[in-house]
Amino acid sequence: MITFTPVAGAANSTSTTPLAYLLQVDDVRILLDCGSPDWVQEPSPFNTNADSMDTDEGQTPPPWQEYCDNLKKMSPTVDLVLLSHGDLAHCGLYPWAYARWGLKAPAYTTLPVQAMGKIAVTEDVDGIRGEIDVGEEIEQEQETEDVQMEDESKEDAQKSVTSTGPKGKCIPTVIEVQDAFEAMNTLRYSQPIHLQGKCQGLTITAFSAGHTLGGTIWKIRSPSSGTILYAVNVNHMKERHLDGTVLMMRPGNTVFDSLVRPDLLITDAERVSVLTSRRKDRDAALIDTITATLSSRSSLLLPCDSSTRILELLVLLDQHWNYSKLHFPICLLSRTGREMLTFVRAMMEWLGGTISKEDVGDDGGKRHNQNRRRRGDDDGEEDALGALALRFKFLEFFPNPQALLQRHSSKDPKLILAVPASLSHGPSRHLFADFAAVPDNVVLLTNRGAEGTLSRSLFDYWNEAQRGDTWDKGKIGRNVMMDGSIKLKMYDKVPLQGAELEAHLQKERAAKEKEAAQQAAMARNQRMLEADEGDSDSDSDTDDEREIHEALGGDMDSDDDYDGPSSRSKRKGAKDGDEADWGESDEVTKQLLSFDIYLKGKVSKSTSFFKSVGGQTQRFRMFPYVDKRRRVDDYGETIDVGMWLRKGKALEEEAENDEKELKKTADDEEKLAEPPSKYVENEIEVQLACRLLFIDMEGLNDGRAVKTIVPQIIVHASQPSTQALIESCGSIKSMTKDIFAPGVNETIQIGQQVNNFSISISDNMLKSLRMSRFEDNEIAYVRGHIVAHSNSTIPILEPAKSGSALHKKSAASSVPLAQRKLGSRPQVALPHSTMIGELKLTALKARLASIGVHAELIGEGVLVCGPGAKPGSTQDELEETVAVKKLARGKVELEGNVSDIYYTVRREIYNLHALVAAI
Repeated sequence: MITFTPVAGAANSTSTTPLAYLLQVDDVRILLDCGSPDWVQEPSPFNTNADSMDTDEGQTPPPWQEYCDNLKKMSPTVDLVLLSHGDLAHCGLYPWAYARWGLKAPAYTTLPVQAMGKIAVTEDVDGIRGEIDVGEEIEQEQETEDVQMEDESKEDAQKSVTSTGPKGKCIPTVIEVQDAFEAMNTLRYSQPIHLQGKCQGLTITAFSAGHTLGGTIWKIRSPSSGTILYAVNVNHMKERHLDGTVLMMRPGNTVFDSLVRPDLLITDAERVSVLTSRRKDRDAALIDTITATLSSRSSLLLPCDSSTRILELLVLLDQHWNYSKLHFPICLLSRTGREMLTFVRAMMEWLGGTISKEDVGDDGGKRHNQNRRRRGDDDGEEDALGALALRFKFLEFFPNPQALLQRHSSKDPKLILAVPASLSHGPSRHLFADFAAVPDNVVLLTNRGAEGTLSRSLFDYWNEAQRGDTWDKGKIGRNVMMDGSIKLKMYDKVPLQGAELEAHLQKERAAKEKEAAQQAAMARNQRMLEADEGDSDSDSDTDDEREIHEALGGDMDSDDDYDGPSSRSKRKGAKDGDEADWGESDEVTKQLLSFDIYLKGKVSKSTSFFKSVGGQTQRFRMFPYVDKRRRVDDYGETIDVGMWLRKGKALEEEAENDEKELKKTADDEEKLAEPPSKYVENEIEVQLACRLLFIDMEGLNDGRAVKTIVPQIIVHASQPSTQALIESCGSIKSMTKDIFAPGVNETIQIGQQVNNFSISISDNMLKSLRMSRFEDNEIAYVRGHIVAHSNSTIPILEPAKSGSALHKKSAASSVPLAQRKLGSRPQVALPHSTMIGELKLTALKARLASIGVHAELIGEGVLVCGPGAKPGSTQDELEETVAVKKLARGKVELEGNVSDIYYTVRREIYNLHALVAAI
């Protein structure tokens, strides 16, 4: 049985992001994607009722509260996590859930999604923590206070803890982000993975989805529930850096034939009502706008993401700059821009489109040799094959707007790509506040943004200003001259000054003094414990030495080797002055021990076999010594594997300690380098005088492509888009009517009437079975009876020979004597063979053509085979013609005269099915 529950991003919802779905296949709970919302949401600044909404903001919970609560509850029970794309909407909340909610289930994704997701979440975390107080210091203070709280107060504190952070936001640390993504399991496209443990029996396979680098369509194969496809945010169009999705290929393709006709398809319908214009027109409009603006000595602001869709923009801009010989700078404001391009250059095999052609051709090799000297000044990663199209020699990186102003004047024309694309915080928001007041500047949007962000508000403003050329009807649209003013909240982190700085330093000094006092108290307690332990050890050692001295009978050199209790106390008393400390007394205690081993009786004495002149002399045994000899075999000296393992472990521990020390010193240096600061929030009024334009560069399917996919569960869509797709599918006669569009936390069960049981087949029955291959399974016809043994929890299926004989005997005895006839037998239903599979006439035609039998499709569901299928055939040829008809589902009719063609066609039909022979 399959159970599907949307946690976020459901159908018929106003907010389609983030994406997170719980899929339960039998007893296995699978989390499909784990996206994060925009943590800095705000009402539209163009809305006149925004002030009244701000007053209620502190009283109402944030819109993501329910999503976080539900995900926190189910995180410990999840058995498998599958991530499809490397952006915030698909994997942004995974590090927080992994570190703090117990989402420790195995996570699978492709290598680019792992790298790009790590870059995207790191950029978002750095941007928010650099401007907004996430309450980490308050949380640490609460943790230190909880140590001194009583049990009742601890219980009250635990009850008050919510699923989000102290400030209502789930913002992990950079270390938590790195640990979460490094713990993922990566795989390649078309690589089946057979899961183990609780997920044993499931097979997952990743296929290309387009849209983002490494974007994935997940195929989940279950022996009891069939094939499940999870395909969201796919793109069928080929782009400059990516190929289209494999889901839109022809069904006859042998490589991706397993994607055809799944038992359950989960897809999105967000863009069903959108008719996208041609890519050529969109690219031309983008390039023309950029060129015209820069030529008029104005600048452009292009908000973009930090890892996924920015690659398409960079490749397009780099090609245009090279072709047009432009010398205007392309400025990328991102903390992780260089790291992102380094990862991409190392994953050239995942790229497609025009990049691979440029890099492996002759022209690429010539340019590689010509620019070799110039490349020598760059990083070593760029010298690899395939890095030519990703060099971006016109691209400049800046961590913040201040660094950009130091390099380029605000009056110089330039193209600025700033993160994030939502304009909710970070460099893009600060630049927009200064950028929008300059006339003739252009703010160029390439995606619509999520609900509750400034980017979505600007898109709605632009969309309402369009008269007839709407973007979702195959048109490009025109730019809009903005006017008026809006109020924006700006977030920043500024250093402390004056009285605030003095108060902060005084607080730090008090904290350090308190910490030093606590450490001194702990050290004092530790010294007292060690002193007590040293006294007990010295007393026990004195008693042991006295017993040894008495056992040896005083024959030892007591003056040299043994100092009695009185001498020990004298020596110890001599050390107990002002100059002595606890460590010295501990060392004295160890030095006064007389023996390293225990000697019982007179075993320490030994006599020599030869007598000396002066009589028998006494000698003492030496300390026991074992001569270690080298072990040698036929190949030489044997290797002590344990020693090498211990050495390797010691080296690894030493390296880890060194890394921890380096990280600690680096963190300390950063803390010292960063002055004491505070978070400020102020509201400014922004004058609008720039131009606004939206060009669709999201790289997603439009309505025409989505309607060619046959869905069964619709997610990630608004209510109009959901209804449009349901109506489109309802117009198809052969389409299933079981189409679901669940809302948030609405559970849908599929296959609840099917019951599955686990049994074990005995050896005798297994030998008698005739197995038939069907897809990934082996099928056979079984007749037997179930036997339960006391030593096994799983019932065993035994052959039905003895059971059938008893059944016949009981059936015969139940018939009255008057009705019996001599020599008669009871009627028994004969077993019949079963054919599993669905006949495809196109596949049958291809198989017949491979063996030389001509076939033609005539009408709907009729295939004519034989020489009579050709036009102008004779009467004799028509007699050898056979017709294959599909009457209904599961019913095939073979009509024709008995001939060689008849048996040949019948044999090929059998070969296209799995024949389960009856016993």
